[in-house]
This record gives sequence, C-alpha cells and structure tokens, in this order.
Amino acid sequence: MEETVTPEPGLAPAPGAERYPALALANSALALPGGHRVDQLGTPEGANEWLTERGLAPVGIGMREMCAAQLRSLREQVRALFASRVEGLPALPAALDAVNDALVRVSSAPLLRWDDRTGPYRAAPHPTTQIVDHALATLAADAADLLTSPDAERLTACGSPPCNRYLLRHGRRHWCSTRCGDRARAARAYARRGGTSG
Repeated sequence: MEETVTPEPGLAPAPGAERYPALALANSALALPGGHRVDQLGTPEGANEWLTERGLAPVGIGMREMCAAQLRSLREQVRALFASRVEGLPALPAALDAVNDALVRVSSAPLLRWDDRTGPYRAAPHPTTQIVDHALATLAADAADLLTSPDAERLTACGSPPCNRYLLRHGRRHWCSTRCGDRARAARAYARRGGTSG
C-alpha cells in the first residue's frame, strides 16, 4: 500500500525542471522506495504553495479542492504526453485534448451569463478560478513548448525504479538526482556480486 509522505528536504528538481515548469508539474508526484509517495499537489494548500513558488499564483489565494484537482488532472495528462514522447508512442487523444483545453481556458473578456430573474449580464470568473485557469494555460503552453522544442530529444524518464520523474538528459546521465544514480549503481553492483537486481 502506498503511503504519502512529506517531501524530503533538499530534494533537488530534476534536470530541466527549473527551465520548464511543465516538467516540474509532471514531477510533482514522486514515487519513492518502500512504496512511499510525495504529492506536492495533494491538498489545495500544497497546490497553492507549488504555484506560488513558480510565480503562477499569489500566496494564500484560498484555493479549493476543485482547483487543486484540475491541476492534478493536467499533471496526469502532461505525464501521459511525456511518456508517449519518451517511449515513441502515439499520444493519447484525451491527453492532447486536456492540454489544448487548458491552453484556451483564459478568457480575455467577461463572459455572458444569464440569471433567470434578472436576465443577461456580463461577469468574469471568480478571481481564484481566473488565477488557476491562467496557471493551467501557462503550464499547458510550457508542456507544448517543451514537446515541440529541440529539448524534447533529451526528455527521458529517470532510469532508477521506483522513481517516476522526468528529466532533460545531459550527456549519458539518465537519473533525475544523485540519490537515484547512487541507487541504480548500487543495484547493478549487487547484481554483479550474484544477488538479484532491485
């Protein structure tokens, strides 16, 4: 059974996540050894903090679970597109639709609404909804930019199970962190000494 834990202090972003917020989004749910899991977007407060750290939302916007769930949903669709790219497979239509939907979420004008008693009126979405929609559009655009850039050739999954993070490969390195590289090297050394690989 998976156990959710708080993020480890000093867990460095995967290579490329500083440049591409969509890569950081894809890596915001991290599988750790022993069945542990870190989900930085697991609560509305955590999602607000994650967005704030990337300049996509002000501190304490009062994010609701519905908005955090939208962010987690976009994360899963971006991960699906990254997996398709890394594995050389066709993209899932639902993942493409979700990213394209997020790209066009930001309204440039107040929408037409209708009240059954008073009739038509113009209104902008709730301020928190506007902030989250803007963040979703920004992250979706960043994912599209990454997937269509020359950097997409360097996009890879961490090569140290159970880690599930994506990174931009530099040279031959295909681990997201020193910790994952050490774990993979230790598993290979153990296997060479006659144990089973882990």
